[in-house]
Amino acid sequence: MVAALRLIVFGFIGLSIVYVLVSLYSRSVRLEKLEEKWLEDHPDGNESDREAWLREGMADYQKSFRPKLILLVYVVPALLVLLSIILIN
Repeated sequence: MVAALRLIVFGFIGLSIVYVLVSLYSRSVRLEKLEEKWLEDHPDGNESDREAWLREGMADYQKSFRPKLILLVYVVPALLVLLSIILIN
């Protein structure tokens, strides 16, 4: 029982670290794509318009389906562990 609790606690901590890293990476990739698109569309635009446009783009990203998919970092390993426990027993 203690081993199962230890697996759950350390697994959750490990998966939380992976979730944060994947989330930060995904946000940085999206921000980079938005910046490239801004440079293509507005080569001489001013900085305040650029910042507002990037904020709006990142707000749209937060509402999209991709950040929700990153939550599968928690679900898939938990299901695999559960499946392996069921199959072994």
